[in-house]
Amino acid sequence: MCIFLDCLTSPWLIWPAVTALLLYFIREYMQGGQFTKQTDESGKVVIVTGSNTGIGKETALELARRGATVYLACRDKQRAELARKFIIKETQNKNVYFLELDLSSLESVRQFVVKFKQQQSQLHVLINNAGICYAPKGRTKDGFELHLGVNHLGHFLLTILLLDLLKKSTPSRIVNVSSMMHAYAKLDRDDLQSDKSYNPIEAYSRSKLANVLFTRELAKHLAGTRVTVNALHPGVVDTEILREFTLAQTTFVKTFLKPLFRPFVKTAKSGAQTTLYVALSPELEQQSGLYFSDCKPRELAAAGMDDQLAQWLWAESIKLTQAPTEQL
Repeated sequence: MCIFLDCLTSPWLIWPAVTALLLYFIREYMQGGQFTKQTDESGKVVIVTGSNTGIGKETALELARRGATVYLACRDKQRAELARKFIIKETQNKNVYFLELDLSSLESVRQFVVKFKQQQSQLHVLINNAGICYAPKGRTKDGFELHLGVNHLGHFLLTILLLDLLKKSTPSRIVNVSSMMHAYAKLDRDDLQSDKSYNPIEAYSRSKLANVLFTRELAKHLAGTRVTVNALHPGVVDTEILREFTLAQTTFVKTFLKPLFRPFVKTAKSGAQTTLYVALSPELEQQSGLYFSDCKPRELAAAGMDDQLAQWLWAESIKLTQAPTEQL
């Protein structure tokens, strides 16, 4: 018995156990706010961009579980079909569909909207979730800087083209997945496309600032329509969003650094909670132009509150995408 007690009180057992317990509680704490309210989304039609993996997939999964008709708007057909079949199997909801959407191509955005409108006459929730992060310098098919084109301009055009259905389906919602990184960004009116200089972190941050500026300006245009639009920060989440970031794909980072940081980041399921809260919470039905994190409203950074900059970006986005203004 004494030998057994000595083993239990040995530092070789106690410290690993204490460390493991501490890491467990840290990981639980880092999961952030959870949307636990039960809602019935039967009869609702929802689009989730970038929903074949990560936050988008978890969002689509929960929406299907709650009875919604869900459209996976993705670029990769094979991965989207795998996600669609998985969601149907998990939820027993057969109303889960895939439509191809490449946000780096405005023509693809237009074709997506045409096909969607051929299948549906209503849209209750549009979740602009897809994005790229810290990618090397590149251009979209239309010649836009890659982060700006995919994360902002593609979603900008998609949203404008779907406003007629959203207005027919009120109360309806638009959810823009942004990031806390918007706080570290500045939009250069003379170099919106990063032609003069390029830094992937700055480019990503600028696109996330564009998301919140778009959200606030669109909310003004939609005032009184019962269509709301809000933005959010999902948290630091363990997903594939860094797949374009070369450093993050190195063996050293994947093998050694990523496991060390895992207790301090959210799972994809936890990362989807604020999206679900903003998309579904009854208490937000009349709230628009706001910014959320961990299922709570948060203050935007100063740049995100710049009304003149938001108006300029709106006009520039209309010009670049040639979005129809009659929807507004």
